[in-house]
Amino acid sequence: MAALLAVSRCGPAPVAAWKGPLVPCRRWAGAPADTVYDVVVSGGGLVGAAMACALGHDIHFHDKKILLLETGPKKVLEKLPETYSNRVSSISPGSATLLSSFGAWDHICNMRYRAFRRMQIGADGHNSGVRQAAGIQNVSWNYDQSAVVATLHLSEATENNVAWQRFLPSGPIAMLPLSDTMSSLVWSTSHEHAAELVSMNEEEFVDAINSAFWSDTNHTDFVDWASSMLHYAVTFLKPTKVSARQLPPSVARVDAKSRVLFPLGLGHAAEYVRPRLALIGDAAHRVHPLAGQGVNMGFGDISSLVCHLSTAAFNGKDLGSMSHLTGYETDRQRHNTALLAATDLLKRLYSTSATPLVLLRMWGLQATNAVSPLKEQIMAFASR
Repeated sequence: MAALLAVSRCGPAPVAAWKGPLVPCRRWAGAPADTVYDVVVSGGGLVGAAMACALGHDIHFHDKKILLLETGPKKVLEKLPETYSNRVSSISPGSATLLSSFGAWDHICNMRYRAFRRMQIGADGHNSGVRQAAGIQNVSWNYDQSAVVATLHLSEATENNVAWQRFLPSGPIAMLPLSDTMSSLVWSTSHEHAAELVSMNEEEFVDAINSAFWSDTNHTDFVDWASSMLHYAVTFLKPTKVSARQLPPSVARVDAKSRVLFPLGLGHAAEYVRPRLALIGDAAHRVHPLAGQGVNMGFGDISSLVCHLSTAAFNGKDLGSMSHLTGYETDRQRHNTALLAATDLLKRLYSTSATPLVLLRMWGLQATNAVSPLKEQIMAFASR
């Protein structure tokens, strides 16, 4: 979910003249070999495809030629497959606004998506060859965790519109709603435990998921008492209508072959742009999935970059000039760096079982939830 953007030098330029890394791609039937393009997007995943669509829909790019490069086979989606993919993205309201701006959101709503109302608790990836070929330094480290993903079938049909997340000593476990009877699992845990989860038979794996969401093994009486006291104090000082506490759904079975694991880490490109080149999505940043912000950060990159390129096109400026590409870099690095740091801090804060830190994070979440203006500001920042 990343992309490279390359722009031509003072007007259209032949693709063959591109001095960057060579990217294997299909030549569309009927496309002449000497076709020239104003913008080349390398990577046709969620972020890369959205970047190409956003530029193509922009009024100031009506006379520009845009090329989307994708190494994989062309996908023709005549009908939805019977099973869900185990790769599920949580789309924020800000990202939905971007997708709506060029008509993609209506297609998503007519296909397979599930709204959830609240949370209870370059497209060449983070190993970007484009970034490496451009000589852009990437600050990165691996976490001591892997994520196990799977498609889950619930025990019974329910109004499945809540995204559930629970922080365990080994890492967070989350369920994202897919339908009334299905959810998607993302379980971040130690490498050893992740390998064990993947090797379990289905019955053992289902039991492990249900236990992770329902068990009180890691609770202590003191922490529970402190939590109750704070909740009582907040309710006394700020009386509000409180809905009955919901409970996570029970899992009955797992889609065959949907269970896989992948290692987790953090990464951030020291530079997002070079002359005639811009990085977006995972090519620019890699984040822990606990906040569900990975693809949304990529869509935020698109909104900013399209805005700067559109302004340059309107003013008749060189699209590849650093004068406006650095504006995109400043805008997004300021936002993404803060979000990466906050997510990394949360990951470390929830990786400890020390009672003082457990109390700190618990009180922090409860206080944030009680102060609506603060909560709204945090949500607005994450959606940018």
